[in-house]
Amino acid sequence: MKKEVEILVEVLDKKNIAIKKLRKLKFLGHKKTLDIYFYDPLRKDLIPDKDGQLKRCLRIRSKDSEGFIAYKIDHFDTKGFWLYSDEYESKISDYMKACDIFKRIGLKELIRIENIKSTFISKKYEIVLEVVKGLGLFMEVERHNVKANENIVQVKNEIWNWIKSLGIKVSLELKMGKPELMLRKKRWIK
Repeated sequence: MKKEVEILVEVLDKKNIAIKKLRKLKFLGHKKTLDIYFYDPLRKDLIPDKDGQLKRCLRIRSKDSEGFIAYKIDHFDTKGFWLYSDEYESKISDYMKACDIFKRIGLKELIRIENIKSTFISKKYEIVLEVVKGLGLFMEVERHNVKANENIVQVKNEIWNWIKSLGIKVSLELKMGKPELMLRKKRWIK
């Protein structure tokens, strides 16, 4: 299991300006990604609440020619804002067959998120600039190697200060993920 602590923001600068400011970091490349989120009509924990918030999610990802399956458990602060996720992820050999298996055992497709990710890394962070179909331009900054006993609020403050140092115009932290943003845009109703 990996403790995933990141901040997602909408990028208010043009993409080329943001990329120019990120070029001082190591560039890992561009990848086309398709995420399909599934829910089980018989289990409430994989179904979004009335506001489109997911507490747990099951995802299959196609990233270029690779496939991955992930189960995520989200953790929230006392106000209901997302703090971090416990992420269980594994590579799979056949993305389409995994989708077919999920559907055959009764899982239903919840949402699809298509994007092109441009990934950069520094010593402490992974930065992903994402053009998300139907949503816009986002930046996700995740700190590497968060230890189990670290204070998550302090880690997030550290990430936020580092984001500000990049000089890219961004929104405040969105405090939810792209699946929730897409569900709200599509006005998902149980």
